[in-house]
Amino acid sequence: MKKILILGVNGFIGHHLSQRILDTTDWEVYGMDMNRERVRPFLDNPRFHFFEGDITINKEWIEYHIKKCDVVLPLVAIATPATYVKDPLRVFELDFEANLPFVRSCVKYRKRIIFPSTSEVYGKSTDVPFREDGDLVMGASIKGRWSYACSKAIDEFLALAYHKERGLPVVVFRLFNTVGPRQTGRYGMVIPNFVRQAISGHPITVYGDGEQRRCFTDVSDVVWALLRLAQSEEAVGQVINIGNDSREVSIMDLARLVKAKTKSPSEIVLVPYAQAYEEGFEDMPRRIPDLTKIKNLIGYEPKVDLDGVLDRVIEHFMTNEGRV
Repeated sequence: MKKILILGVNGFIGHHLSQRILDTTDWEVYGMDMNRERVRPFLDNPRFHFFEGDITINKEWIEYHIKKCDVVLPLVAIATPATYVKDPLRVFELDFEANLPFVRSCVKYRKRIIFPSTSEVYGKSTDVPFREDGDLVMGASIKGRWSYACSKAIDEFLALAYHKERGLPVVVFRLFNTVGPRQTGRYGMVIPNFVRQAISGHPITVYGDGEQRRCFTDVSDVVWALLRLAQSEEAVGQVINIGNDSREVSIMDLARLVKAKTKSPSEIVLVPYAQAYEEGFEDMPRRIPDLTKIKNLIGYEPKVDLDGVLDRVIEHFMTNEGRV
């Protein structure tokens, strides 16, 4: 029976992955987070072990469980543009510095680590669809907006260096706009924000000119991929995109689609980036993954299209009276 350690297990991806593991495998899940709200349904499962703690404080517990487990998945991160802008130091401290001990413990005990990165690392590149071996084009260091992308890029360099020089069995995955039921909008995630605004009749706020284009990936497809990457020998030492390339949509058209699906009377309002974040904020005009590698490695094919994603989020929101 395999054992997996998930740090940030109460988060959006962490709890969906835990549910998939408990429902479809005989693995044991050891999870840490600062609260247990989402994982309460798992607490009576004898294969789910939860510790309420802080990854920056409870380091001995984490090292002990890295030694004990077969696979390590550190999902704790600050991934919100508002925080990049206002508190870039906190982003570096959590997204880079806090991850160093986990990586080094995995080196020490020769444990597989499935390391999360982000499509943000492609930065201002216009070479779409983004390939894993493509150039990373960051903005100026005076713009805190790029602190998250740079933190994750350094994490990648570090993990891959340990793989090359010390044999660390690492798999790095870059997520592209993961969405789904039970995702909170409090950190700026666009789909739950749009759904909440539409259902409540408030203005649907689109940042910038709304012409920025994205592809959205259902969380069920992401956790399917993560579970298989955790078992794939061919994936070790690789950087791998996880996303959905089937439908690229502008954020303005996304707002219109949410408005139509919810039959909302809400107006769609443009909010300048300077008002939403700060003067001079830079956004990526397009963000499309090249999925060739992951399809070849594990046979990945996204199952849920954009309409399915929105229908699932809207249904969950309506059923739970707004508790996304």
